[in-house]
Amino acid sequence: MSRPSRRLRAGLLAAASAALVAAALPAPMPLGIGDPLYPNLGNPGYDVLSYDIGLTYGGSNTKPLSAVTVIDARATEALERVNLDFTHGTVDSVEVNGARADFATSGEDLVVTPAAAVPAGDLLRITVHHTSDPRGGQAGGWVRTGDGLVMANQADAAHRVFPCNDHPSDKAFFTFRVTVPKGLTAVANGLELPRTRHAGSVTSTYRTAHPMATELAQVSIGRSTVLRRTGPHGLPVRDVVPAADRTKLEPWLKKTPAQLAWMESKVGPYPFETYGLLIADMDTGFELETQTLSLFERSMFTRAEYPEWYVDSIMVHELSHHWFGDSVSPHAWSDLWLNEGHATWYEALYAQEQADQPMERRMRDAYTDSDGWRAAGGPPARPRRAEPGQQIGIFRPVVYDGSALVLYALRQEIGAGAFEQLEREWVREYRDGTATTADFSALASRISGRDLSGFFQAWLYGERTPPMPGHPDWHSER
Repeated sequence: MSRPSRRLRAGLLAAASAALVAAALPAPMPLGIGDPLYPNLGNPGYDVLSYDIGLTYGGSNTKPLSAVTVIDARATEALERVNLDFTHGTVDSVEVNGARADFATSGEDLVVTPAAAVPAGDLLRITVHHTSDPRGGQAGGWVRTGDGLVMANQADAAHRVFPCNDHPSDKAFFTFRVTVPKGLTAVANGLELPRTRHAGSVTSTYRTAHPMATELAQVSIGRSTVLRRTGPHGLPVRDVVPAADRTKLEPWLKKTPAQLAWMESKVGPYPFETYGLLIADMDTGFELETQTLSLFERSMFTRAEYPEWYVDSIMVHELSHHWFGDSVSPHAWSDLWLNEGHATWYEALYAQEQADQPMERRMRDAYTDSDGWRAAGGPPARPRRAEPGQQIGIFRPVVYDGSALVLYALRQEIGAGAFEQLEREWVREYRDGTATTADFSALASRISGRDLSGFFQAWLYGERTPPMPGHPDWHSER
């Protein structure tokens, strides 16, 4: 037998060393960052800087898409392994910093073992070749529409579409490259870059100008028309609608610029690079504030039983989330009341100002039901976990009208002027970031010049609803 060359010996030694390291590591296991409501979501040890997601759609929404997800991140601690949230797809290969990496699945985690450990502070690029399966049932992620697909990733379903650090506390920039057969339209969050045309397909590329939580990612594929108009200060507004419905939906779509101007008059400049509505032929039972492109069911605009003022107010609900929830994202899912309470507040305020639907009447009705909501789902800032498999189970009445009621009480407590200043300061100070309930309480105390910790403790964490300031005659029925 001939003697191995020096290069071959070095390669054998490196392989043996890697094998020994892998053998010394414990068995792959799912991790999490300890979110009280979704303890297995998110992963420790790194901060994602950007995602570059390539998707190839073959023309059928019942077959998996081929996909490549590239994640650029910075290690916040030394990493011998990297956990990603990912399930419901097949992984073909993984590379870390250009070198092939071992991988395994454990629970809903993809556990990656790089060829060499990554020191704390180093950049790492993780490239995953995988499939993305739209046959997900009711568990979220891809939603099949009458002519294609859209995403509905809230609260814990983005990792059913692409590998990620699936928690809103780790926001990142996104690029989407979506290849579809000619005749279909692909649209995603952010602004469009030049398209690439192939023999029988088109690749559309979209990029966000602001960081985004994974739960807000959106890709739409279908026989759609993109309608364009201009919002306040020249803001580009694009709507994505079924091609056959563009004329029918136009009376609703043309309302958006005025609604943007109304929200800006309340809380300040719109925080993103574009806005618009994505109207899809689907029946989900919810609408969703996916960043820069809010998702709506087609039936929201076509069912005769919905009065115009109600549809208008739901449009404003999703729009207001772009300040409250998208730009300022919850640091933990128990901070959800800040998203939904504010969106419900501006929904109700718009209905009052534009359609003479009294806010006080709605809040009094909410007060009547509030103790029952707390008993059923927990207080606003300490909601109970959802049942297994029911990822949207935390979206209970207590985080909608029950949390708007907290804001109503706060306005009663500190006065309209201080409340309006608080709203503007909140979205300015925490723009493009995440924030906690404690952050909101501290800012409210600073602006009002009073220690409001006792107020928030009672209203956000109490099992019973406190007395409403200024309305001693209000009573709960529970």
